[in-house]
Amino acid sequence: MSILKKALVGFVAAATVSVAFAAGHGNAPEAGTVKYTGPKMDLSKYQPEFRIGFLGDEAAQDVLTRNSCLKPYIEAAYGVPAKLFTFEDYAGNMQAMLGGNLDYTWYGSSGYAGMELEKPGFVVPVLTRMQPTGDMGYYSVMIARKDSGIKTLADTKGKRLGFADPNSTSGYLIPSIELPATPEVNGSLENYFSSTEFSGGHSGVVLAVLNGDIDVGFNWVSGVGEWSEGYTSGNLRKMVDAGQLNMDDIVQVWSSALIPNGPIAMPAKWADGSSAAEGHKVMQGMKDWIHTNDPKCSENVANGVVKSWMPVDKSFYDSIIKARKAKIEAKKSG
Repeated sequence: MSILKKALVGFVAAATVSVAFAAGHGNAPEAGTVKYTGPKMDLSKYQPEFRIGFLGDEAAQDVLTRNSCLKPYIEAAYGVPAKLFTFEDYAGNMQAMLGGNLDYTWYGSSGYAGMELEKPGFVVPVLTRMQPTGDMGYYSVMIARKDSGIKTLADTKGKRLGFADPNSTSGYLIPSIELPATPEVNGSLENYFSSTEFSGGHSGVVLAVLNGDIDVGFNWVSGVGEWSEGYTSGNLRKMVDAGQLNMDDIVQVWSSALIPNGPIAMPAKWADGSSAAEGHKVMQGMKDWIHTNDPKCSENVANGVVKSWMPVDKSFYDSIIKARKAKIEAKKSG
């Protein structure tokens, strides 16, 4: 399977994309159609457009369909046209952000940490999600096919292991640190599993497990709610809602400790070099407004149910930054 392809797939105007609806809101308005009355600013003083990037966790069309409702609210809040970009992998998105070519992406904690280590202060964490339980984190879980006979971590010895993406927190960084310290593995993953590979994002891992290309792989989940629904949010929930996964076909084999929820991140400065601090405040207010006034859009964009969006800063990710730095230094010395 391919690992990293750093090409930009392209953007699609959300007006041409049909909207995916979140269930359970009765007669709530169609996602993206509520008249926006939240905070605003005139971004045209600094740059001509607002560029929204998405990570390569699923098919580009699915990403654009699910997030299309965000476009009219961005345009109303910032007063400029919004464009949506998808990427085949995390690295392509991260380099676009660090190159000054994106204004918004929802990253995993490790992706943000990687950018902070490469270009300190260039990217700012603005918001993160709060789970329905009030938790500010999520979990990495290892999954296997239900008919594989794999039920515990001990059963995975000698099996084929799949990671999501080298820049994924739940799909690579955290399990690569926590698993070697478990009593079952107690050492190198390469020595415990018959093979390790990257499977092209979280959805790619699920499909690789179901297709028998790998025996076990990692995904991210809220860890709360019903297993049959893929929990309240996360990639498994997203695939269940899209009709791409039946949770009866897989089992959870292992779970990490709680991981800090990844940030919605924006550049510290706009394209002309001006401070983007006002834009960060507008984003915080806009997200709150969408959560309150357009719950369908809120769930589409959040991959499930959230209690609220909470302001964060770099300090919330210090532990992940340290972990990623240690991983990089270990590779250099090894």
